[in-house]
Amino acid sequence: MGKDAEPGLAERALGALLGVHAGDALGATVEFMPWAEVRSVHPDGVREIVGGGPFGWAAGHATDDTDLTRALILGYRRAGAGGDVVRATGEAMLDWLRGDWPDREPGSRPRDIGGATLDGLTKYGRTGDPRQAGAGRGKAGNGSLMRCLPTALARSTRTARITEAVELSAITHDDPRCTVACAAYVEMVAKLLAGGSPDDAVRAGRSVTLDLECPPVDEAIAFGAHLVPATMAATGQTFLADEGGGYVLDSLSLAVAALCDPRPLVDVLVDIVRLGMDSDTNGAIAGGLLGARDGAAAIPAAWVARLQFAQEFTAAAPELLALRESP
Repeated sequence: MGKDAEPGLAERALGALLGVHAGDALGATVEFMPWAEVRSVHPDGVREIVGGGPFGWAAGHATDDTDLTRALILGYRRAGAGGDVVRATGEAMLDWLRGDWPDREPGSRPRDIGGATLDGLTKYGRTGDPRQAGAGRGKAGNGSLMRCLPTALARSTRTARITEAVELSAITHDDPRCTVACAAYVEMVAKLLAGGSPDDAVRAGRSVTLDLECPPVDEAIAFGAHLVPATMAATGQTFLADEGGGYVLDSLSLAVAALCDPRPLVDVLVDIVRLGMDSDTNGAIAGGLLGARDGAAAIPAAWVARLQFAQEFTAAAPELLALRESP
């Protein structure tokens, strides 16, 4: 993309939201498959949004990754200017858990939900306090990292973004590796929205880990910047602790690797999904960074046309940005 064609804030914000949704939908087809099986069934990678996977998703249907990103969007909408977005988001997530969810048959519970998410929301439902919930230390899955992106759109200051990213993660995932990963990721997205380079974004993320004193997250970002998605996709070697199977710092490293890959969004995202395992969540997290980097126009129209909440996310992007200007 030429410098004169660089996407603006609105285009990047929309790209970020649609990137989460598209990465989720693309990866849902091969969720839980090991790399070798993905290579056997999809030798060129999953290049179209076709649905399927272990839960039999319709093409473009939201999994829990997109649903819970939507819960954050709903939380910001319901809280509006000056409201308690942490409580509003917690309530939206409880609605999702209990089946009181827009566009779903009443009482229909989620088909797929992570253990820490279920534990945290169950605790919140019992205590009624989103700031006294969380699954506890030691549970460091990627279930809050996958949903945290809207904060980067809705808040204009670094302090507000970091504070809310930590609190929103902790509703379910209060292990510091999760809360700090979310804060660092949100700052990376914010830097990209402002037109920063991938290197700028990596530095912004690492500055958060230093301020919040969490070396494991800093190491995960630094490690990801040296990974090469095309090589990992070709060999199946990721050198990650859990091989991309759901550990929050693995997913963060893969997302940073995607961000630092200079190839077009489609090629990079296809390679992240080709790694298999927690492919929908890894795709969603990487897709958010890539969409913020390259803008919505980089996401194929054929993909967007199949996304369940494409219209809603398209409307949400400017609404979230407008919250930045609220007193």
